Amino acid sequence: MSELAKVAQAMVASAKGILAADESTGTIEKRFKSINVENSEENRRAYRDMLFTAKGVGDHISGVILYDETLRQKSADGTPFPALLTRLGVLPGIKVDAGAKAMALCDGETITEGLDNLPKRCAEYVKLGAKFTKWRAVITIGNGIPSQACISANAHALARYAAICQSTGLVPIVEPEVLMDGDHTIERCQDVTEWTLREVFAALADQKVKFEEMVLKPSMVISGKDCAKQAGVQEVAQRTLDVLKRWVPAAVPGIAFLSGGQSDELATEHLDAMNKLGGGPWTLSFSYGRALQQPSLKAWKGMAGNVAAAQAALIHRAHMNGLAATGKYSAALEKKAA
Repeated sequence: MSELAKVAQAMVASAKGILAADESTGTIEKRFKSINVENSEENRRAYRDMLFTAKGVGDHISGVILYDETLRQKSADGTPFPALLTRLGVLPGIKVDAGAKAMALCDGETITEGLDNLPKRCAEYVKLGAKFTKWRAVITIGNGIPSQACISANAHALARYAAICQSTGLVPIVEPEVLMDGDHTIERCQDVTEWTLREVFAALADQKVKFEEMVLKPSMVISGKDCAKQAGVQEVAQRTLDVLKRWVPAAVPGIAFLSGGQSDELATEHLDAMNKLGGGPWTLSFSYGRALQQPSLKAWKGMAGNVAAAQAALIHRAHMNGLAATGKYSAALEKKAA
């Protein structure tokens, strides 16, 4: 087995998942505003430090996706974050895309940029200690969209990104997100998700990406958040599994779902339901950002005296999702552990 395949398998180890702490400076500003904390570099560093040093973080977190700034920062004791995480048995990763930008001639759609100089940036990230990368493509469902142009362009960009990362010694997380935004039905979401995954894996194969050396981070098949009829947990789980079994090769070691705007506990319930249904040939895990961090952020409020409570909130959500990743979660355990 190659070194990259070993890293990919470690990223989706049983009962573990990935913490997405790669919010851009603009995104974390919105999060900080909700708790009246200034968006300064030191506050961003202190917040991430609080997350990464929570006791037992490595029990249910296999890896952490970092932002460029965070990858270069240090813990309070002077240890660079990548070294700190590695010491705790957690793999450090890095978001390498430059964000979703408006796509020419495709109103309401975006293309993710960042391929320019990516080989050079990846080589630097390897030196800084990164073991894996992430690139997010955004697919919007709306009136007359997504278009073939949007899906094809984003699939091609994801594939080129993945090939570059593997060639420089990094495991790529391939993230095609079909947004929850809109009033579309779960049936429409399923159609678009199938279309997207079909195009993504065809493009990955064209670019000679090794499926054993990557992790897929998809959205779940779910009703649009403004849809009048919201699908239940079992329907979401079954439809999501149906799509994945049709279009994701068995060679992919694991699927780490994004939460995509779901509530903390609902994202956990959906993951658990899929694993209770028997999952698939790949590990079904999580790569949550807000759904792991939100309770911790609320508890922290930027105050040193709240660090212990904030860390406990993070560990609780990581534990619950770790249980869901093996189909052992329940609402009763949620309350008991809390």
